[in-house]
Amino acid sequence: MQTMRREDSTVEATVGYAADERGGGVAYARVVGAHARRLLRLAFRAPQPPTERAIGYAALTAVCRALARRGVRDVCFLVEDPELVDEISTGRGIGERLVLPYVRLRCALNALTKFTVVRGASGELSQRARAEVALNVAA
Repeated sequence: MQTMRREDSTVEATVGYAADERGGGVAYARVVGAHARRLLRLAFRAPQPPTERAIGYAALTAVCRALARRGVRDVCFLVEDPELVDEISTGRGIGERLVLPYVRLRCALNALTKFTVVRGASGELSQRARAEVALNVAA
């Protein structure tokens, strides 16, 4: 795939992710910009115990930081989890155990010039991540 360039400052990133019971995870992001398309594979670590929401926060944080390092400043993130989207949008309903992962994610998001997080289909990327995590656990 083509590499992302500075001109690709506005992108759409579809994110799928999974993690094992120890919090070791992998996120895939299909990134589409005006001039390039790219599939990113990123390792991340979710806090213990790795709940589904904590895994989502950690995965999205890893993707956000990777895009920022590549010079991307305007991102529309598409994720399947509607509760995650709602928590990020409103800042409400965040349990005590999720405060630190939420703050880390918001710091990464706030480093961008502009972002949105919306619900979108990322099933194939999540399946790919789940398969990779399962293979790593089995090995």
